[in-house]
Amino acid sequence: MKINKQEFHSKGLIYTIQSATARESEALSYLRAQIDGETENMDREKGEAFMDAYAFEKLIHSDTASSSNLFLVAIVKERIVGYSRCEGINLKRFHHKVEFGVGVLKDFWGYSIGKNLLIESISWADSIGIKKMTLNVLETNQKAIDLYKRYGFEVEGILKKDRYLSDGKFYSTVVMGRSHD
Repeated sequence: MKINKQEFHSKGLIYTIQSATARESEALSYLRAQIDGETENMDREKGEAFMDAYAFEKLIHSDTASSSNLFLVAIVKERIVGYSRCEGINLKRFHHKVEFGVGVLKDFWGYSIGKNLLIESISWADSIGIKKMTLNVLETNQKAIDLYKRYGFEVEGILKKDRYLSDGKFYSTVVMGRSHD
């Protein structure tokens, strides 16, 4: 599915959030690998589960054609600096929900890009009748947990010792959900 392009201003930075297009596939391939390498908040190490431009092009076409998927990008001066994705499940028993994921380049943290990707995704989900959004977040990412709580997400569970990070320790994943009646 697609949304209308939105412009945002934060701390002197101007950026847009819009639906991803196939022409952005190569940039998204590079961006995802870069974000994965900048933080341990993501599920992957840099280069793991690599998606090339062709894979992103297929994903974008699929998401655009699906009424229960949304793939957004954040753009600063024609450069993609972040993305989010809502993915629905095509089974009747789960058709009411989507899973949300987000990534923003570290140099662009603090400009509300992740927050606005979330807000746009919630708005889209509410507008099409999605009743539940879910997400997973690393237990140490308190800033993200607090943001999600401000927008109606609740902790629904903890996956203990779910991730093994570079410091040689196990960390839990916080499972969060937002229900909309």
